[in-house]
Amino acid sequence: MRHVATLAGVGVKTVSRVINGEPNVSAATSAKVLAAARSLDYQPDLHAGNLRRADGRTRTLGLLVGSVDNPFAGAVHRAVEDAALDHGVSVFASSLDDDPEREQAAVAAFLRRRVDGLILTTVSESQSYLAPEVRRGTPVVFVDREPAGIASDAVVSDNTDGAALATRHLLAHGHRRLAYLGDRSDIRTAQERRRGFLDELGRAGIATGDVPVIEGIHDEETARLATLALFDTDEPPTAIFGAQNLVTIGVIRALRELGRHRDTALIGFDDVPLGDLLDPGVTVIAQDPHTIGRLAAERVFARLDGDESPAARVVVPTVLIERGSGELPPRTAHR
Repeated sequence: MRHVATLAGVGVKTVSRVINGEPNVSAATSAKVLAAARSLDYQPDLHAGNLRRADGRTRTLGLLVGSVDNPFAGAVHRAVEDAALDHGVSVFASSLDDDPEREQAAVAAFLRRRVDGLILTTVSESQSYLAPEVRRGTPVVFVDREPAGIASDAVVSDNTDGAALATRHLLAHGHRRLAYLGDRSDIRTAQERRRGFLDELGRAGIATGDVPVIEGIHDEETARLATLALFDTDEPPTAIFGAQNLVTIGVIRALRELGRHRDTALIGFDDVPLGDLLDPGVTVIAQDPHTIGRLAAERVFARLDGDESPAARVVVPTVLIERGSGELPPRTAHR
């Protein structure tokens, strides 16, 4: 700890406060201390004598998900817990909230508790800060989003092909005025879904420069407002692709508010709660978060059991579920 303090140019007590997550330390000082700790490959030995067993394990995993209140993340969480329970292992879980600082703080907290493995959804531009932990042999598996700056196992959905499938489906039902509503453009899954959508339009001969692509939507209310704005134009879309489940819910609210839910086609990426009970039902590209969580946990336990094979990327297929909203014809067909 003294070496970290010297490199960061602060006192040992300040290092201790940052490492232990105590309040009243500025963000700049915390960042400086954490950067020094990473460069020195320093990890505090938090109650290590009490936590570790004779085999050196704590029987715990660290799980970082997008947000525990998102149904997708909740399903991943449950699948990891179920798999861990079969191995007599407990799971520490935290929400990312797509905040790079929160990501690294949560990972640091997991490592202070000497978890045996990490299952992570991340948003930082690079996960190279985990390289020292990987070199130590700690299993790290990424879910939903692949890592950058580090070679590690990943379990992800087929985002690009799933978005392309949704777009083909809307085109096959006669739509040519489509709109895309998606998450933040710096999130890899959002990038992949946007690419699948636009590439499929391009293959159909539709000029993608004229297609509304609205990004940076991260909650239902922003999606609702963006959808309302789309219909306050001379040529509103006849079909919408909602590239994330919370975005899709916001689109649904707006279409019903406008009375356009029966004449505007909608396909959402990822299923939405009670989507099958609406009228029309919500057509979706369904992910399989239970399989994603289960496979991620299995990969961690395989590594703990000695699997030293190269890092693997597992792609879990998506499925188109037709319920009615994605099969509506363009409005011109009614005139």
